[in-house]
Amino acid sequence: MITLNKINLSSDHILSSAQACEEWGINSSTLRKRVQDFPVGSIRKFGNCYAVTRSGMVAVFGHPKSPKNK
Repeated sequence: MITLNKINLSSDHILSSAQACEEWGINSSTLRKRVQDFPVGSIRKFGNCYAVTRSGMVAVFGHPKSPKNK
């Protein structure tokens, strides 16, 4: 039986690696070197890009250096 989880891909809690690196002020190579440090389910590679969750970024890199204004 297949269980469908409701995941909102439009959520601002899911970022591309480029968005995350910009917000956290880190280089993309820094993120790639730390992929193994992310909690399970908080990062995934799609083609040449990673999708990451904000909670995963906080777990690995701490809070963003310059918070996003909302």
